[in-house]
Amino acid sequence: QVQLVESGGGLVQAGGSLRLSCAASGSTIDRYNMGWFRQAPGKEREGVATIRSGGASTFYEDSVKGRFTISGDNANYALYLQMNSLKPEDTAVYYCAAGCQWPATTVRDCRYWGQGTQVTVSS
Repeated sequence: QVQLVESGGGLVQAGGSLRLSCAASGSTIDRYNMGWFRQAPGKEREGVATIRSGGASTFYEDSVKGRFTISGDNANYALYLQMNSLKPEDTAVYYCAAGCQWPATTVRDCRYWGQGTQVTVSS
């Protein structure tokens, strides 16, 4: 059974940075494509970034290209999302996902989900 637990969310000013972490059970990072999604109030959950199993390739949604970086740490069973130059429109609950299609852009594209972590960017 795949278990995913996110951490690292919080309140940050516009222009600041945060790093989200996702603790994954077992060999999830090696076995599955994984992704980060976000859901703002009143909006659908959307894919932000996807990484192939083993970390060979990454994909980013246009609005975060050049600002966000997805990475995996196989040794520590962890997935990360480094978020720089944050904007108020990045405010959302961020979810870690595994068992994803390539790339993962909608909730139907991933099988396993974490519980989410809140990111709030103030202007």
